Amino acid sequence: MIIKPKVRGFICITAHPEGCAAHVQEQIDYVKSQGIIEDGPKKVLVIGSSTGYGLSARIAAAFGSNASTVGVFYERPALNGRTASAGWYNSVAFEKKAKEAGLYAKSVNGDAFSDSIKDEVISILKEDVGKVDLVVYSLAAPRREHPKTGAIHKSTLKPLGKPFIGPTLDTDKGIIKDVELEPATEEDIANTVAVMGGEDWEMWINALNDADLLEDGCQTVAFSYIGPTITWPIYWNGTIGKAKTDVDETAKRLDALLKIKRGSAFVSVNKAVVTQASSAIPVVPLYISILFKVMKEKGLHEGCIEQLYRLYASQMYQGNFLDLDEAGRVRIDDWEMKPEIQEAVTELWKIASNDNFKDISDYEGYRSDFLKLFGFGLEGVDYKAETDPEIDFEK
Repeated sequence: MIIKPKVRGFICITAHPEGCAAHVQEQIDYVKSQGIIEDGPKKVLVIGSSTGYGLSARIAAAFGSNASTVGVFYERPALNGRTASAGWYNSVAFEKKAKEAGLYAKSVNGDAFSDSIKDEVISILKEDVGKVDLVVYSLAAPRREHPKTGAIHKSTLKPLGKPFIGPTLDTDKGIIKDVELEPATEEDIANTVAVMGGEDWEMWINALNDADLLEDGCQTVAFSYIGPTITWPIYWNGTIGKAKTDVDETAKRLDALLKIKRGSAFVSVNKAVVTQASSAIPVVPLYISILFKVMKEKGLHEGCIEQLYRLYASQMYQGNFLDLDEAGRVRIDDWEMKPEIQEAVTELWKIASNDNFKDISDYEGYRSDFLKLFGFGLEGVDYKAETDPEIDFEK
């Protein structure tokens, strides 16, 4: 079949297998161009490894440090003429490239919140890999079935205390529009923390520790975002912010646990990038479009793979030490949050309208990155050619 992008709001409901493979290859090529990460991780578990920062974390570990990797995700294979999800194609492509390079790579598709998937991963590690020296937690999901209580929790994007009205970018229609959100209830907050907070990260680390699968010196990192005050009413001061604060507190407990093994646990606050998750958050797409323009003009723009390589190379390995902020977080969003960057973004934000936003922002760059998430717009891919959507993992 000939696969074309079909965008519905903040999601593309189709994905291109060859395009996703090309996108993975782009990231591999970048890592190789930067050179080997000295004393980097060798046995890595990435929870939420199929897209965005999780995928880049896996690629950077494998091709920057020759690491064996196990990736966990929940993605949809192709079925009845419908394409697979982008994360499925990404993971198939990564595993193929890793094995071609002589690297161990194993993927587990299923609900990472469940005890059964944790047990499956533990069995794989015991049989094939051994103790891990890095655990990356990069899970993004709209709902969670609690493995102990069976309760279904659904996360929400809501402000706290009062309604929110503000501009956002409709990437489907290419217009700025106002969005209005009612304030969260206590139940909304609790459910969002249950889905996006640190409990599952802690369950993973405890399960691995109980199974004696954490190497001495093991590090674990969860990804977060804080952003500028422009986004705070809907993000940091909203339900998501409550969940991220819970992740911060979880990191402190896990750090105390891993200190016994001379390891560490921390939160990495990463730069705003185009991901499937960020595209769904009101205000953020418009902010990112303006941010991209400013950072590209300053020569400071980074995507997921550049961020992850820099995290590994400048903070975690090569004889470096974690440079923590006052809250104990690593700040790989440091270039984004430079005062001169944020001042320029704020000035453009004030004047953004439907008449001028394509001129004062990098809308085309945002949209290009958005489509790349699903394998579209990659150089060297013939999008007019027939493509088999049923791509599977090699046995």
